[in-house]
Amino acid sequence: MGDFSFMKKMSEEDAYLFKRCIRKLLDATFIVADKEERLYDFISSESNQYDINTYLAAIGYKVVVEERMQVAMLQQNDDDIETVGLKRINLLRFEPKQVRLLLVLWLLFLERMGYADPVYVTVGDIIDKCRIYKITMAPADFRKNYRLFKRYSLIDYSDDIATEDGKVKLYPSLQFCMDIGQLKQVIAEYAADDDVEADMDGMAENETELGVMAESEDEDE
Repeated sequence: MGDFSFMKKMSEEDAYLFKRCIRKLLDATFIVADKEERLYDFISSESNQYDINTYLAAIGYKVVVEERMQVAMLQQNDDDIETVGLKRINLLRFEPKQVRLLLVLWLLFLERMGYADPVYVTVGDIIDKCRIYKITMAPADFRKNYRLFKRYSLIDYSDDIATEDGKVKLYPSLQFCMDIGQLKQVIAEYAADDDVEADMDGMAENETELGVMAESEDEDE
């Protein structure tokens, strides 16, 4: 067990931010600067990151900070990845259409991202891109998936999400939220389609940047 004596030396403010960061990571996997700047600034400090990793190591996790994209993410500790019986609590099984929608959102993010400005698209932009990839969903399903993605700090959206002019804010955490196996499967399904092959090739080139947040929700303990 790690030495947690450092916690007694924290100021009241630092102790509060420390707890919030831990709970946010366990609850939603990601802390994104563009959404929660205060928490990201705290966790991106080298000394705070060390303390948080000391704490998380006791339960088999670690935090990884991607400074260029300003995303902090919860990952399983390398020493515990193969340990039988340790279920990863931050994993979620995405349905096939959810994976395809995530890829559409990721493509839109890559097309429009700049390292200084937030990335916004409209619901109409997303629907048009989905048509290219032959993704069909009822409006209610789109809204349900938007709520799920917002829950995990992948996107945010305006109150007019039910209209084509509704704004959707894309977070850089989209680059780290999918399992490589699922990504490769989707790419293989589209590989024979000349209309989308070029975009999928681009995905393949970037696939090593993706993290993992996809696993069976029914997996045994």
